Amino acid sequence: MINANRAGAVLTVDLNVLVKNYAFLKGQIGNNTVCSAVIKSDAYGLGLEPVALRLAQSDCRSFFVALMDEAITLRSILEKHDKKAEIYLLNGVAEGAESDLDNYDITPVLNSLTEIERWSSHAKRNGRRDAILNVDTGMSRLGLDTRELDTFEANPEIADGIKITYVMSHLACADDRDAMKNREQRELFDNYRVRLGLQHASFANSAGILLGPEYHYDLVRPGAAIYGIQPITDEINKITQAINLKGKILQTRFVDSGGTVGYGATYQTIRKSRLATVAVGYGDGYFRTLGNRGFGYIGTNRVPVVGRVSMDLITFDITDVPEHEAAPGTMIELIGPHYTVNELAIDAGTIGYEILTGLGARYSRNYIGSS
Repeated sequence: MINANRAGAVLTVDLNVLVKNYAFLKGQIGNNTVCSAVIKSDAYGLGLEPVALRLAQSDCRSFFVALMDEAITLRSILEKHDKKAEIYLLNGVAEGAESDLDNYDITPVLNSLTEIERWSSHAKRNGRRDAILNVDTGMSRLGLDTRELDTFEANPEIADGIKITYVMSHLACADDRDAMKNREQRELFDNYRVRLGLQHASFANSAGILLGPEYHYDLVRPGAAIYGIQPITDEINKITQAINLKGKILQTRFVDSGGTVGYGATYQTIRKSRLATVAVGYGDGYFRTLGNRGFGYIGTNRVPVVGRVSMDLITFDITDVPEHEAAPGTMIELIGPHYTVNELAIDAGTIGYEILTGLGARYSRNYIGSS
């Protein structure tokens, strides 16, 4: 852990809020539907171990990750703390990874005929093995396409030895409640389920849960909403932001009217100004696109980013903040109740997911509600 006194910024993660978000999502589904948690990419940047353990304490019993190393690390964390859970690997069965899947009790998502054949061959040698079957209904990323589905339907023996626990797909436009694509994908998904004769299904991500019960099926896979990102565009619900990021003022200075700030001199003062330099930059995941666009808060005072964001430093115009409230050592809110992840993402020209997963390793991290 990085010492807060030495760090340029402090990232606070409220695990109690995170659990409340999970409980809210779980409350939207029926008792017969499993609510898993997607904790890939270091739990969306918030820390795999503290997040996984807190969710496990809150009766989350199934997790999805993207990479084998994430799955192995997660299994080790859970076992160290005597927690049991299903771990699902979204990116499938890589050649040579079969023994790791067995050794760490990881269930793969099968995304192609090649992966089905590979896992079936392993199962025939070592005994029946579980898997989730992924079908593509409109994302054109992972999952069996129409041609592969035709082949699989005609040759079901390809999956001999495999117990398919769920068939899954992924919504492309769930963040838009009115998108016709949602219904089109659901209808196609139901068609595939009937063709393949597979009963248990998983379809909904965070936003899909809020689209209604017809999207829930037997297992839902929320991710972003657990961490406080509003899942549906232009809708506010009981999802609450789980993080707060504050950067430390290193130095303040007065600059005369007409003074320039930062690389490229992209900002010029129009009055005598007081500036604060803060120990955060794009090396910490604070986007370079926030130069001359982003904001921070000192108390309730909104202060704009001026000049370019550099690797380790940002500059704010604090002219309108009383000097005693913005001295060196004062913390500026970079993400928090006044300036949310979603708002920061809009100003950065990206999405909240990228903001969270880009949170830097140089922050001192403070976990509230940690076990």
